[in-house]
Amino acid sequence: MAQIIGIRPATICQWCKDYDHEGQKGLIAKKRGVKSEDKKLLSDSQELLIQKMITDTMPDQLKLNFALWTRKAVKELVDRELQITIAETTMGDYLRKWGFTPQKPKKQAYKQCPKAVQKWLNEDYPSIKERAKKENAEIYWGDETGVKNQCNHGRSYAPKGKTPIKKSMSKRFSVNMFSAVTNQGKVQFMIYSEAMNAERLIEFLKQLIKSSRRKIYLILDNLKVHHSKVVKEWVGKNQDKIALFFLPSYSPEINPDEYLNCDLKQGLSAKKSPKNKDILQNNVKQHMDLLTNNPERVKKYFKHKSIEYAA
Repeated sequence: MAQIIGIRPATICQWCKDYDHEGQKGLIAKKRGVKSEDKKLLSDSQELLIQKMITDTMPDQLKLNFALWTRKAVKELVDRELQITIAETTMGDYLRKWGFTPQKPKKQAYKQCPKAVQKWLNEDYPSIKERAKKENAEIYWGDETGVKNQCNHGRSYAPKGKTPIKKSMSKRFSVNMFSAVTNQGKVQFMIYSEAMNAERLIEFLKQLIKSSRRKIYLILDNLKVHHSKVVKEWVGKNQDKIALFFLPSYSPEINPDEYLNCDLKQGLSAKKSPKNKDILQNNVKQHMDLLTNNPERVKKYFKHKSIEYAA
């Protein structure tokens, strides 16, 4: 029979089993796809985090055994980072929801050095942690981020096939922020308009010192200004109060402050679109004040697999 109608024998067997269990009803074609209860397994902040990770890195940079981001690769990333198991088909639904499509990747030389990252995790950070303990220093992780009035961090429902249009002012404006977090949920931040430079960084470092009675250990990425001569000289003069350390290049996934940036942008997406720069700046401040007063929320960042080393 299978040969006559052109299907596999296993399918015929399955039909027979379905008929035995449910009768005629068992032979009705069932709708395939994601069960409704599976559609919201990830929170908004978790979705934003995974999107950032698969946008900024390739699987092998995160020690996943895949060359490219497939549904299975993203599924394993979610399982490892968030301890949430998602069916591969469900993962495909998430990727479509996020606007991710299979594309041929451009060739690019690796910038992140896996050996440097491993050395950081196994040697450098443990050494910093031990040194901080001896000096009774407080360890912060810092980072810069920027938000714009025309960024679409959120999503909007619309009829299928009709992309929603978000009306926005033709004038573009943005604000920048430098922030730092500890694994105890402490947050410090500074909002500014122009590009980061040595003077603004030093201003933030002064603010950080003033906020604590202990010596500050601040871990940063390798932005050029962080290594500037002016900053080095200032830190040298204040070495009894603060010390700077640097993450391996091109390794945002191991910087806890990146998770705060994701939290901020997700929070801003839930607010009304700002009509001017003052409103945008106020929105940023409101969300950051919320995080500053909610250390338990910030401490949860450190449960993510990539930064649990810093917990």
